[in-house]
Amino acid sequence: MSQDLLYSKTHEWVRLANEPAGKTATVGLTSFALEMLTDLVHVELPPVGREVKAGQPFGEIESVKAVSDLYSPVNGQVVEINSALAGNLEHLPEDPYGNGWFIKIKLAGDAGLSDLLNEAAYKKQCEEEQH
Repeated sequence: MSQDLLYSKTHEWVRLANEPAGKTATVGLTSFALEMLTDLVHVELPPVGREVKAGQPFGEIESVKAVSDLYSPVNGQVVEINSALAGNLEHLPEDPYGNGWFIKIKLAGDAGLSDLLNEAAYKKQCEEEQH
């Protein structure tokens, strides 16, 4: 995990950045979630330009065990997708907080940000889920 990240209760991580065009959020899936999924076979990401809402699905990730929704932690518009992921899902658990990002969202206000967890709160949530 990384100190500069925020986390959703549905196990997505968020890295905020101030870009010339506005505030953006890079979004990925935490190592905790990836360990639970194991053996990834497919990811479905939204097209650039799609509007996303905090708490609503923006895509899916599929393992040999199950298909899971990926949830947007913020409101905004998808401005970039990590198209390199599709053929390299087996490498996703090796670098989930770097090259393992899924989408970049140009924020539409601060909706959703107050619901995100800091690292300590997210670690606590993960510990509770393991029991």
